Amino acid sequence: MKKTITHTLLLFPILAMGIQAQEKQSSPNLIFIMADQWRGDALGCLGKEAVKTPHLDQLASEGVNFTNAISSYPVSSPARGMLMTGMYPVHSKVTGNCNSATAPYGVELPTSARCWSDVLKDQGYELGYIGKWHLDAPYQPYIDTNNNKGKIAWNEWCPKDRRHGFSHWIAYGTYDYHLKPMYWDTDASREEFYFVDQWGPEYEADRAIDYIANQDNKLRDGDKPFALVVSMNPPHTGYDLVPDKYKEVYRNVDVESLCNSPIIAPKGTEYGDFYRKSVLDYYACMTGVDDQVGRIIRALKERGLFENTIVVFTSDHGDSMGMHDHIGKNIYYEEAMRVPMILTWPEKIAPRQDSTLMIGFADLYPSLLSLMGFQEEIPAEVETFDLSASILSPDNVQEVIQPYYQVSSENLTTGYRGFRTKKYTFAVHATNGQTDEWILFDREQDPYQLNNIASDQPELIKQFASRLKDWLKKTNDPFTNSL
Repeated sequence: MKKTITHTLLLFPILAMGIQAQEKQSSPNLIFIMADQWRGDALGCLGKEAVKTPHLDQLASEGVNFTNAISSYPVSSPARGMLMTGMYPVHSKVTGNCNSATAPYGVELPTSARCWSDVLKDQGYELGYIGKWHLDAPYQPYIDTNNNKGKIAWNEWCPKDRRHGFSHWIAYGTYDYHLKPMYWDTDASREEFYFVDQWGPEYEADRAIDYIANQDNKLRDGDKPFALVVSMNPPHTGYDLVPDKYKEVYRNVDVESLCNSPIIAPKGTEYGDFYRKSVLDYYACMTGVDDQVGRIIRALKERGLFENTIVVFTSDHGDSMGMHDHIGKNIYYEEAMRVPMILTWPEKIAPRQDSTLMIGFADLYPSLLSLMGFQEEIPAEVETFDLSASILSPDNVQEVIQPYYQVSSENLTTGYRGFRTKKYTFAVHATNGQTDEWILFDREQDPYQLNNIASDQPELIKQFASRLKDWLKKTNDPFTNSL
């Protein structure tokens, strides 16, 4: 059943440094705000892109702004699968985007996985999820939405037994019609989705504010701590599906002034024109999402909840947008891998900008649980890194390397594996277990990643290949035999 509702704005080496459990009565709340396809440099406070994000700039000034954060597999479903399970894609089982093409290979979040949300539920937390989920495989007959009518079906309902502890649910699988989004509510059946005549992030912020306000305790038990995920789809394509008021912010910007980078192709080329067509709307989406983040933070502060709430803002991956002659993500370039990551907890963490910690999107699973006092509850199968000590203080140095994945759901010995250090980006491609390409960028000497120096550095390639092989063995990755 469909209906439309119109709403008004109501590695590798790691030091074992954990955080000791706190008293249960002081357990912090968690607000996890996640955008989709937001590049790491695209925050106004960084001064690297011409985007306006005043609310995120303010949030960054109140917490830690991690400027070396990455997504280890810069694609929607795999990144989200790693975040939820704390496992890399071979073991999370989310080896590619969840759709009808990957469904035959079992690509979806397993019901059996012990997600961080399952842990928090068992610790007495109230849990809510609002927005994009994208962790279920579509099955026939497909849901009657526009993105399920082509060669590949994308969108699917998530039944209650697959929600991993989230008892408040206003979500969808994946759906990119941002000006008329669709959702399933907590008790809706598969057929009972609805459309909304409101920009998706705005609607989702409305619902998040409702959850925070919790009038008459209708949405959660107000005596318990809560964790709320707000997963906003923009600035994912389509970039142009954003309210005019945010486009107006960039109306007088000369797009050519934004195209001076050597990785942006000239005007009149396919990729150069794509960038020029997209970038101002991309920024408009970001400014719009920024507005909604500001509204959510204001709701926390007005209710006296901000001081003892961990707030995270990040993205599942970045966006090439034609740079390097590449559209989208799923590649080892900085524009795709690096993501924004801001974390605030006024009661515990002093503000700073941190360019040292090599944190990954998926490291937030163990790191947040540890910060919240549940280090002992982190499942043994979690592969990502607990970086809570370094989050609390930059004096606690935890040296890690950031893994990189691009996985074939059909054949785990085909694709890319690699890692990112403070200086280098390294990757190897194999087809059916046979190595056929080496990638090495020295980002200190070549920050735009224009020159693959793998053939000039045989000893370094040998060293890195050995290091990668050790990591793949440790994580029981079949790709090991490709090296």
